[in-house]
Amino acid sequence: MSVRPRVDQETPAGRKKVTIQSLQAQRRDKIPITMLTAYDYPTGLACSSNVKLDMTLVGDSLAQVCLGHTSTTHLTLQEMIHHARAVSRGTTHPLLVADMPFGTYHVSPASATENAIRLIQEGRVDALKLEGGSEILPVVRQLTRIGIPVMAHVGLMPQRHIAMSGYRVQGRSAEAAQRVLDDALALEEAGAFSIVIEAVPKELGSYVTQRLKIPTIGIGAGPGTSGQVLVWDDVMGTWPGHKAKFVRRFGDVARERELGVEEYTMGVREGSFPGDAESYTMDSEEWKKFLAGGK
Repeated sequence: MSVRPRVDQETPAGRKKVTIQSLQAQRRDKIPITMLTAYDYPTGLACSSNVKLDMTLVGDSLAQVCLGHTSTTHLTLQEMIHHARAVSRGTTHPLLVADMPFGTYHVSPASATENAIRLIQEGRVDALKLEGGSEILPVVRQLTRIGIPVMAHVGLMPQRHIAMSGYRVQGRSAEAAQRVLDDALALEEAGAFSIVIEAVPKELGSYVTQRLKIPTIGIGAGPGTSGQVLVWDDVMGTWPGHKAKFVRRFGDVARERELGVEEYTMGVREGSFPGDAESYTMDSEEWKKFLAGGK
């Protein structure tokens, strides 16, 4: 049995639901793929409001930008499910992808499958993203075998920032570049429908893209990838922390937010808010009756 989506779930005019097949078509036709992170219902709605946005990622960066943790490794599966479900309620046409949190796919393919099914069913996302190389191939094969679309992630892997001695550019030597390429090729063979390439030289990002038959999504990998992804708070200028080299701030929401708070507090302190326009009134005769009968 199938039913049509509710009116509030329909995609914007002129844009059908993005699929793996349509992303492949964009890659083939050299139409850059756009991807942005979202962490709640409002940001999910915002991503869906623009027909040029192809994918929404519920990134584990929510650990830092939403929950105040110092590392993505602190994020739990339940927290990810909670946020993914909220984003899904605001998502229409973008393909919705969620990061599998650290530790949820490392023990065994069996436990990874159980966690992945939970995130798909309870988080209501379309696909999952996993960081790693050859060591996660059995998990990627198992998930894709049962029909769970997997987006891989190579290069800089934030979930391993401690082991990598920080958020460092990867693939700068010939040997390191070969490892990135080998991992990407192996993940494609294992069934990944797309691969995120993070913080590598632009030459390597372009070369890996040319060698693969699936879309690549770059973040600090240069302009030669099939598409780009950035963190919502970096794009909007609301993240107060370190600004990575690959980040461009396309908005200044932080300034508008601070201005709004300032104007509100001043309005309350000065007595200009609320005014008549923001206040309710009572019929004068009813008010007289109230006063006459008041105790």
